[in-house]
Amino acid sequence: MSSDNQSQILSRLQGIVGEDKVKTDQDSLDTFGKDWTKIYEPKPLAIVFPKSTEEVAELVKAANELEFAIVPSGGRTGLSAGAVAANGEVVIALDRMNTISDFNAIDRTVRCGAGVITEQLQDYAEEQGLFYPVDFASAGSSQIGGNIGTNAGGIKVIKYGMTRDWVAGMKVVTGKGDVLELNKDLVKNNTGYDLRQLFIGGEGTLGIVTEATMRLDRAPKDLSVLVLGVPEFEAIMDVLHAFQNKLDLTAFEFFSDKAMRKVLARGDVPAPFETQAEYYALLEFEAENEELVNSAMEVFEYCVEQGWVLDGVISQSETQAQNLWRLREDISETIAEWTPYKNDISVVVSKVPPFLREIEEVVNREYPDFEIIWFGHIGDGNLHLNILKPEGLAKEEFFEKCAKVSTWVFEIVEKYQGSVSAEHGVGMTKKPYLQYTRSEVEIEYMRAMKRVFDPKNVMNPGKVIDL
Repeated sequence: MSSDNQSQILSRLQGIVGEDKVKTDQDSLDTFGKDWTKIYEPKPLAIVFPKSTEEVAELVKAANELEFAIVPSGGRTGLSAGAVAANGEVVIALDRMNTISDFNAIDRTVRCGAGVITEQLQDYAEEQGLFYPVDFASAGSSQIGGNIGTNAGGIKVIKYGMTRDWVAGMKVVTGKGDVLELNKDLVKNNTGYDLRQLFIGGEGTLGIVTEATMRLDRAPKDLSVLVLGVPEFEAIMDVLHAFQNKLDLTAFEFFSDKAMRKVLARGDVPAPFETQAEYYALLEFEAENEELVNSAMEVFEYCVEQGWVLDGVISQSETQAQNLWRLREDISETIAEWTPYKNDISVVVSKVPPFLREIEEVVNREYPDFEIIWFGHIGDGNLHLNILKPEGLAKEEFFEKCAKVSTWVFEIVEKYQGSVSAEHGVGMTKKPYLQYTRSEVEIEYMRAMKRVFDPKNVMNPGKVIDL
C-alpha cells in the first residue's frame, strides 16, 4: 500500500471517530493487533476505537470504498488467531462500546455493547439477583462481542450451553455496512432464517456485532464442588454417568495429574488430598438441601466401591470451593511459560476415552520428549490438548513439529466425527484443517454466505475460510 493510500485511509478514519481515537503508535499496534496466539506477528495499519454502531457502519463503508481490510478486536483472548491483524488491516477495537442498559426483570434480559467484559455482565446480573452462566478463565478480559463471534463455551456448558443459547437479539454491521437488528429479543420468532445464528460463531467474517441483548437466569444456590481422584481415564466416564443419574450437575471438568502438579508447584493452592491419581474429575452441583448432599455422597461411595475413584473431597466453604476450582482454572495461566501448543477438540461424550487414547499414543510415539497436559470440559466432550515446548528447543522448530502433530490429531478427529475446534474458533490456526470437520460442500456454502454479507471481503479476511 502506498503512503498516499495510507494517508487517505487514516484521514478518513479520523474523520469518522476523531483524531485521538485512531492509534498508529507501535505499542498500540502490537497490543491491539494480536490475540493470545503467538504464531503470527501483528502488523496492523491502525487501531480505531468507535463509540457507536453508526461509527462502525461508517468505518465498514470506508473499507469498501477505499479497499482496506478490517479486523474486529474484543478482549483479544482468542487462541486461533481470529483477532490477529498480520497484513496491514485496520483493527476496530470495540472497547469503548461497553455500556449495559435496558435491563428487563420480567424478560430477564439486558442490552450490552460489544465491548462489555464478560465479568462485567456477570457482576451486573448478580446485582439484579440473577446469573449470567457463560464462564471461563478469561472472563475478566474477554468481551461479549468476541464471545458471540466465537460462540464461547467454558466450564458451565453441561448445564447452560454455549453463548448462542443466551443471545436474545443483536445489532450487527454487515460487510457491506448495512445495520441489521436481528430477532428483536423474541423467544419465539419463526419467520424464516435466523440470521442471528450466522453471526454467532462467525468470527467477524460476515460483519461486526455491535450490541446484543443477553438472557439471564436464576442464580444457582449453595454450589458444592467435588474433586475426585480417578485411576484411569475410562473411569471418568463411569463417574460422569453415575453422578448424572442422580444430580443435575452445573459443571463436570477433568484434568491430568501432570496438569495439577504444574498448578500445585506455584504454591498458591493446596493439593485436594494426599492420594495421587492419574486423572482428576471436578464436579459442581447445587446442594440446596441435605438430601442432595447425601445423594452426592452415596454416588461417591458407589464409585469408590467400583474402583472408579481412589479418593475425593467436597467443599465445606466458599473459599475451599474456589481453591478446588483453581486446580482446574489456573492450568492455562500456569503452563503459559512453556509456550504450549494448544488444540481445542471435541467428540460426542461416549467416544472420548478411545479418542484421547489414540491421540496420546500418536504424540508419545512420534515425540516422546514432549510433555502432554490434558484438561477440559469432559461433560460436553471438549478436550484441551496442550503440548509443552521442551527447554532448549527453538519456538519456530517446536511449532513446526506441532503442525505435524495437528495433522495426525485431526485425522483422528475426522475418524471419530469430531470437531477441530470445540470453542476457540477457526481463525487462521485452524483454517488449514477445516476439512477434517466440514465437508467441501459445506465449506462452499460458507463461502457463498461470506460473499452475500461481505462481497468485497473486507471483514476479517483470511480467517475461517478463503474465498
